[in-house]
Amino acid sequence: MLGHFGFSWIGLIFLLLLLIPNILWTNRQPQGYTAQNENRFLLILERAGEALTTICALIFEDFNLHGWSNWCWWLIAAFAIMGMYELWWIRYFLSERTLSDFYSSFAGIPLAGATLPVIAFFLLSVYGRVIWLTIAVSILGIGHIGIHMQHRREL
Repeated sequence: MLGHFGFSWIGLIFLLLLLIPNILWTNRQPQGYTAQNENRFLLILERAGEALTTICALIFEDFNLHGWSNWCWWLIAAFAIMGMYELWWIRYFLSERTLSDFYSSFAGIPLAGATLPVIAFFLLSVYGRVIWLTIAVSILGIGHIGIHMQHRREL
């Protein structure tokens, strides 16, 4: 439940799947996007959650593969959700890149760009049985999804 220290290759893969599209996004932001007027409390939670999630994903070996068990279905679900996140990014990059595109749903999941990675990392925390990642992702989710909800309401 508390986790075992050691490097996580799976955590690194998840972080790369998260970061690469976000780096590409910096040059392909939606028309009219601005981070002004974001709720400071939500922004603090988002930043803290990002840092804590990154650290937790990398420092606990519990997220690595340790042979097959029924518990591996959690990892498969986490990868499936992360795959949906990548598909959402592809759809966004192929779109006109409007604010509506950026705050869109995907496969019935609202605010998919914010919601899908939070769900994926939550499922990874369940797979690894590491409460610290669960807490970190919860903080991240409140901040990140909250900010996206704020922006969506402004449209």
